Amino acid sequence: MSENTISRIIDHTLLKADARKEDIIKLAEEAKTYKFASVCVNPAWVAVAHEVLKDTPEVKVCTVIGFPLGASTPETKAFETTNAIANGAGEVDMVINIGALKDGDDELVRRDIAAVVEAARGKALTKVIIETCLLSEEEKVRACKLAVEAGADFVKTSTGFSTGGATKEDIALMRATVGPDIGVKASGGVRSSEDALIMIGAGATRIGTSGGVAIAKGEQSQSSY
Repeated sequence: MSENTISRIIDHTLLKADARKEDIIKLAEEAKTYKFASVCVNPAWVAVAHEVLKDTPEVKVCTVIGFPLGASTPETKAFETTNAIANGAGEVDMVINIGALKDGDDELVRRDIAAVVEAARGKALTKVIIETCLLSEEEKVRACKLAVEAGADFVKTSTGFSTGGATKEDIALMRATVGPDIGVKASGGVRSSEDALIMIGAGATRIGTSGGVAIAKGEQSQSSY
């Protein structure tokens, strides 16, 4: 797979708290140039990114919900989703209630995901961030199964704001759990085309990275996400 082909499955990401409007505009312009799948920005910047990309429908605006901790209520996450879509988001990456999963409260986790899925239905893709670095293997499997049951379009490894990012082992486990019809997104620590190819080989169909331009150029990114 060439760098150009990899570019088409990259979510070009900028989620830093100190990101400014000019940074978001630059991100969106880069996404147009390199034909990335989407830009991934915090909810406050969705409208700005959408304005830059309004004539480039092949590049979506992705945003994050309940980010980065996942510890808000299902109702709050549903409102965030509705508001983000109204502002131009075509994809939403929501963080599960990690504590509830670890408590074994599968019904709350399922309801949490379903609230976002329902708010996005017919309007935006839903990706479910399970934060693999905080989970046991059994919890990773259970989180992925709950995402499928709730109707999500993707499962995703990481926020990039916790203790670790994507690994090929986690991607392979997630792919084996969700089967062939659900997307798997590797995020956190993918800094080169070699990294991306390893994740794709393990089963990833989307790559989340702030190093998209470097990857597209066949270079090594120095970014932390």
